[in-house]
Amino acid sequence: QVQLVESGGGSVQAGGSLRLSCTASGNTVSSNCMGWFRQAPDKEREEVAYIYTGGAITYYAESVKGRFTISQDKAKNTMYLQMNSLKPEDTAMYYCAAAIIPVCPSVVDGNSWRLFGGWGQGTQVTVSS
Repeated sequence: QVQLVESGGGSVQAGGSLRLSCTASGNTVSSNCMGWFRQAPDKEREEVAYIYTGGAITYYAESVKGRFTISQDKAKNTMYLQMNSLKPEDTAMYYCAAAIIPVCPSVVDGNSWRLFGGWGQGTQVTVSS
């Protein structure tokens, strides 16, 4: 299975921006669906956004709609998460992963992250007020 590597995290003040990147180490990602996830200390892993590798975006968490944008560059085998207007509540470890099922999950219920694999070490995002 492909191993994914996240980068681009950091510390910013509220209102700032960051762009996260997700690249595949080794083999090309063969999954049809990729996703960004985050996990804050003492909280469950949360789905942030999904994208089909053909480019169609299927999901944004309500908490990030209008502020975050998921995209991909197939030529570079890289997925991105542009995060604008960051808030302290966005502070978390951010992960990318590839769906182990043929399609992006149609139901996002806090457990759909279990349908993804290739988890990397994550990249930390810290937003100060």
